[in-house]
Amino acid sequence: MRIGIVSDTHDDLAAVEAAVALFERQDVDAVVHCGDFVAPFSVTPFDAGNDPDAGNDSDAGNDSDAGFDFYAVRGNNDGEWAVESTVDSFGTYLGEAGTLSFGGDGAVDVAVTHGTSAVVVDALVDCGDYDYVFHGHTHAHGVEERGGTVRVNPGGLPIPVDGADDDFRVAVLDTDAGDGRADPDAVAHHVLDV
Repeated sequence: MRIGIVSDTHDDLAAVEAAVALFERQDVDAVVHCGDFVAPFSVTPFDAGNDPDAGNDSDAGNDSDAGFDFYAVRGNNDGEWAVESTVDSFGTYLGEAGTLSFGGDGAVDVAVTHGTSAVVVDALVDCGDYDYVFHGHTHAHGVEERGGTVRVNPGGLPIPVDGADDDFRVAVLDTDAGDGRADPDAVAHHVLDV
């Protein structure tokens, strides 16, 4: 299974559209947004095939037309609470943080949070309950393994802060690459031109 990971898109539609295009090319099964969309209009491209005039008569919580399931958490800059209902119209909104399980038998367990608190991120990594912990907030991509758990920050839009990336990045996790265990080498970061 392939999982796209993105964060901190901050209303930049070109960045969102570039991320969606990459995830579609990579044939991901699911996308997880680690927060900071900012406004609802920058959520809707993740429902890439959505025709607003066609209506959505599905009552499923995750009915993205983009060819992938969609999940998201709230970021510290998501000032409009309508982000939640927009995500829920085609995906699954997890609130401040959430847990996901991908892959059925031999499932990969993931905790997702925006990452505003490094203490919370570290606690999720160090508790040993998850194979992967996804977070954003710092705008600095990274992957590290600690005690059998892999922490993944996909990066975000470039911002003028020490340590932040100079390019917009996203990540793709291939859960089949780890032989049934969390593997930092199963995560590939991609620089996107925006």
